[in-house]
Amino acid sequence: MTRQDISLNDRYDLDKIQVLLNGTQALVRLMMMLRARDAAAGLNTAGYVTGYRGSPLGAVDMQMTRAAKQLSAAQVTFQAGLNEDLAATALWGSQQAELRGEGKYDGVFGLWYGKGPGVDRSGDVMRHANMAGTSPHGGVVMAMGDDHTGESSTTLHQSDWAMVDAYMPIVSPAGVQEIMD
Repeated sequence: MTRQDISLNDRYDLDKIQVLLNGTQALVRLMMMLRARDAAAGLNTAGYVTGYRGSPLGAVDMQMTRAAKQLSAAQVTFQAGLNEDLAATALWGSQQAELRGEGKYDGVFGLWYGKGPGVDRSGDVMRHANMAGTSPHGGVVMAMGDDHTGESSTTLHQSDWAMVDAYMPIVSPAGVQEIMD
């Protein structure tokens, strides 16, 4: 068995396969991996990440800010939303430009993050964006920061049912590796 040197600084080095990172850092790396995958396929894509800082996933904005240099190099823009609804609407807009042939990229891949009460208020944009679809080389993943025990939110929440109601597919990763996969 060979020994591998692993450093915490490797988390966003896409040449490294085995890295140490937590779930929110995995979302940062995922955005960078998407850009690298598209570039290898000859596509000029960009990424857009937005969401609500008060979410139980609120550390996402902290990790995106810390990785600003690496994200910029990967053509990924992070912009914290004022609330979940405005963030979801901005992501919907990032998909519409390419649908009309007006985009400056081959597609925009996106990540939205928010908490349960914001999922409720964003139902209209989520439903309409899902029905409108994305550009062929675009797409959006929505990370739900549910608070089942009501520790950091005004209400207990489970977003799965809102996704089912909007006909949106649900992926429920059980760990950091499943986020990457």
